[in-house]
Amino acid sequence: MKKQLASKNIFADKATLILRKMLRDPDRQWVVRDFNGPQGVSLGLAQQVLETMARQGYAERVKKGPDSYTVLSDAEELIKAWTTAYSLESNEAYTYYTHDEQILKKIKSALKDRAYALTLHTGANLLTSYVKTDHVYLYLDATHWEKDVLSIRQQLDLKELVQGGNIHFIRPFYKTTVFNGKRMVEGYPVVSNLQLFLDLYHFQPRGREHAEFLKEQLEEKGKAIGQ
Repeated sequence: MKKQLASKNIFADKATLILRKMLRDPDRQWVVRDFNGPQGVSLGLAQQVLETMARQGYAERVKKGPDSYTVLSDAEELIKAWTTAYSLESNEAYTYYTHDEQILKKIKSALKDRAYALTLHTGANLLTSYVKTDHVYLYLDATHWEKDVLSIRQQLDLKELVQGGNIHFIRPFYKTTVFNGKRMVEGYPVVSNLQLFLDLYHFQPRGREHAEFLKEQLEEKGKAIGQ
C-alpha cells in the first residue's frame, strides 16, 4: 500500500516564499531548485510544498522524468484559501497617537535607515486613493523591538493612550516573507499587492471592499493580485 504523505502547511512563513514566487509568474514551469538558494528555501521544503499544492488542487505536477515540472493551476483558489488561513490578527500591533497631520512624511524621515513597509489602507491608498483615513499602518523589522519602538516614538512624539490611537507599528507574523515584493510607491515603501490584499481582506472598516477594488484595478491593467 502506498504511504499517504503528510500535508505541509503551505501558508506558514517560509513556505509562502514558494507561493509568492509562483503567483508573481503564474505561467512558468517550476522545478524544485527554482526555490533554493540564499534567499530561498531548502530543497526538501520546496518539494513538500509543491506536493501539498498539487494534492490540494492549486498546482499540477507534470511528470517527465528528469524534465518534470510543476505549474500553478488555480491561483484564484490558492489566494482564496490563503485569506481563510491568514488574517491581520496573526501579527502583533502596537498602537500610538499623534495629532500631527504631517506624520507620514515624518515617519519616512525617521525610518529612512530601517526596514519597514506601509500596509492596509495606508499602503493601498497610494495606489487607489479609495479610503480616506488618518490611520497609519506599517510593518517594522526591529532587532530589539521594545527599545527600537521606544526610540522611534520619542523621535516622533507619539503618545501611548489607554485605548485607541492612529499610528500602528506591526510586528510581522510573516517574519521572513512580509517584505517580499516590497516596492516604492510615491516615495514610500509599500508591501506587495498580494500582502495588501491578504491584510485588507478581513480588516474593518472597509478592508474587503478595498481589497476587491485593488484587485479590480490591477486586473484592468492586465495584472493579477500576486504580480
